[in-house]
Amino acid sequence: MAVHDTVGDFLTIIRNASSARKNVCTAQFSKMRLAIASILKSEGYIADFSEEQNEKGFKVISIKMKYVGGKPAITGIQRHSTPGCRLYYGCKDIPRVLNGLGVAILTTSKGVVRARDAREQGVGGELVCKVW
Repeated sequence: MAVHDTVGDFLTIIRNASSARKNVCTAQFSKMRLAIASILKSEGYIADFSEEQNEKGFKVISIKMKYVGGKPAITGIQRHSTPGCRLYYGCKDIPRVLNGLGVAILTTSKGVVRARDAREQGVGGELVCKVW
């Protein structure tokens, strides 16, 4: 099976684990996925994440899901820019998620950052996903 949208698959793993009320989910390792998990943790959408090795010796990212009052902390997570349709925004054009209640994640020349940080740094980039 060929994987074409690895970030989209990662977001789907998180979305499915959240809706199924799983405590922990795992995904294949990549630097991009690690950066997204780091932002999700700093924003309070997941409890924790760690790099581990599976039984075959491959690196994986283990994500501990977060629930508030029995409900998932992640209400919605959506892939915005896809491999077939890349969407780039300048620093002044970056859209807000739920009028500032959610977070948008971008890839920029400064790395993978939140939309708020990209606006402060004055850089634009590809809008990877939105989380609320």
